[in-house]
Amino acid sequence: MSLISPSRRNVLAGAALLVPTATLAAPRYDAVLWRGAGENPYGAPAYPSLSAAVAAAPASGAKPFRILVTRGVWDEQVVIDKPFVHLIGEDRKASVISHLAASGLTAPDGKRWGTFRTPTLFVRASDFAASNLTIQNAFDGLAEMSKSGGLHSHDGGGPQAVALMLDKGSDRARIRDADILGYQDTLFPDAGSSLFERCLITGSYDFIFGGGRAYFQACEIRSRPRPVDPIDGYIVAPSTPIDQPFGFVFQDCRLTKAAGTKAGSVYLGRPWRPSSAFADGRYGDPRFVGMAAFLGCWMDDHIAPAGWTEMWYTGKDGNPRTMLQPEDARFSQYRATGPGAAKLSRGRWLSEAQARAMSRRNVLAWRS
Repeated sequence: MSLISPSRRNVLAGAALLVPTATLAAPRYDAVLWRGAGENPYGAPAYPSLSAAVAAAPASGAKPFRILVTRGVWDEQVVIDKPFVHLIGEDRKASVISHLAASGLTAPDGKRWGTFRTPTLFVRASDFAASNLTIQNAFDGLAEMSKSGGLHSHDGGGPQAVALMLDKGSDRARIRDADILGYQDTLFPDAGSSLFERCLITGSYDFIFGGGRAYFQACEIRSRPRPVDPIDGYIVAPSTPIDQPFGFVFQDCRLTKAAGTKAGSVYLGRPWRPSSAFADGRYGDPRFVGMAAFLGCWMDDHIAPAGWTEMWYTGKDGNPRTMLQPEDARFSQYRATGPGAAKLSRGRWLSEAQARAMSRRNVLAWRS
């Protein structure tokens, strides 16, 4: 027998219908990286590694599968091969996806890693997103080149070490409020379109490179020193296909320097021309004509007065030091400010109309 009167019961039933929907909503995350003792407090399935969490995502997802990256260093090499995987860090500096691999080092299979096997995180599916976390390659390029017999860029020694690669299959990737850390070849947006907002990207040689379309908005691009080399580095090395109008566009970014980076020692970029196989041999593919533009960016005094420089490729005659000049690529700047922006003698200066044509919407070809 109920102890609640019919009228009282009706009032309570009505009140239940008025409970805010937020209290009845699904958990905020679909998966949680968790090493703690006992049940995690986030109301979502817990996984001991990012790879395990990605494996739980739907193979053909049509909505975000949200993975909380809790505080800690999650040391593994991960492939994102499912659409709509979204990584959300608990703490931008303390939620770290990390791995150590460099081109010239020996991998577990007994072979050298090679640049294209080094990424900490491979993205090979569409609609990936990451925010409020750090993605790094833990290879210490500065320490390596500072020691006797270490790996050096200038002698082909293999210090390339990628943190994040947007590989074939990636498109509409969104990375916000994230740190992407490395030393050489840090960020490799090589396919599809990608948006980077309020990110920190660090490195020295060619540390943003590849053939994809990438728009960088309000990011900090921080160059790191190379004490044993006369040149501290190159920010971009695009390999944009000639039939692709846009490559890397930086809007309202800050080009800063780490301590020890010399004045005038870093070029904005150089044009990378990868080789392809042809009927008459293998040589630099003329289809690749790099495109990059810096729009309204502040530049510290580490930027070289020329702004842009040449890069070698293998010529049709077999000469491995054939030079592709910046004037033969698609390099430009608009309204650069700061101590490093006074001259920039190479690269094309854009008009306001030309700069406006490189809008986020035009570069990415997204509806939003």
